[in-house]
Amino acid sequence: MSKPDSQPRICDYEGSNYRTDFWEGRGREYEDRVERIALRKLLPKTGQRLLEVGAGFGRLTNEYANFEQVIVLDYALSNLQDAQEHLGRSPRYIYVAADAYKLPFQPGIFDCVTVVRVLHHMSDVTRVLNQIRRVLSPGGTLILEHANKRNLKALVRHALNKQAWDPNNLDPVEFVELNFDFHPEHIRQELGRAGFDLKTRVPVSFFRLQPLKKYVPQNVLVGMDSALQATGLLYSPSIFTKSIATGPTPDNRSVETLFACPECGGEVVRSGEILTCRTDGRRWAVRDGIYDFKAPIEVD
Repeated sequence: MSKPDSQPRICDYEGSNYRTDFWEGRGREYEDRVERIALRKLLPKTGQRLLEVGAGFGRLTNEYANFEQVIVLDYALSNLQDAQEHLGRSPRYIYVAADAYKLPFQPGIFDCVTVVRVLHHMSDVTRVLNQIRRVLSPGGTLILEHANKRNLKALVRHALNKQAWDPNNLDPVEFVELNFDFHPEHIRQELGRAGFDLKTRVPVSFFRLQPLKKYVPQNVLVGMDSALQATGLLYSPSIFTKSIATGPTPDNRSVETLFACPECGGEVVRSGEILTCRTDGRRWAVRDGIYDFKAPIEVD
């Protein structure tokens, strides 16, 4: 087993054109559609407050329309600026720049958390899952997507000696810096250790191959993928999971104070464009409607 990083490395998309370089106009409509299908299958019908970890430019955020409030969280301020442009500045959305390893929220504040196309950048899965469990209320829902190490292509390549790493080994594989594939059983174990009861797994994106997307009509691929999602065959490149938070934790969904210091856990209050921890005095900025918890600021 790989050891957790003492100070986890962070994949920072700051300044990138993630929205246009990777999604819009890049031939990924198939992936977008099948991920939305899986997400709709797993989301609770209604909810009070949802946290979207690694929201990017808000590609999937409109799927959370049945929640009263959505916290759109990403590490990159530039992604959140794109999300503001994409989603608007409705008071229903709260934009937060923060490290997923140090979530700046009160415990038990959310009844649902989603993490889609994010975990593959996480070198310390244990730490991020513990953070998510801390901010979920008892019985809250976690929808977590992960890149599947044991996908069909990897199995075939390994069998043909065209791939050195073994897809059947439970350890994560870092095939490119800060890009990890995970064995489904490894994720199940990590979820259990963090205090989650895994309920459902949905395999997604079976036909994520450029020749197929080029020559087979998109509606056909999406229809077949949707049908295969119901089979539970965990050989797809991507797997969506639905888990329920277990164990005794506070239910703070009714409290008005959303934020807590990511370092000491103290209550954070806002005055103008400054956020201040009442316990240790750390301060952060609110930048054009984005709560920026990436690093404390010095204020005269």
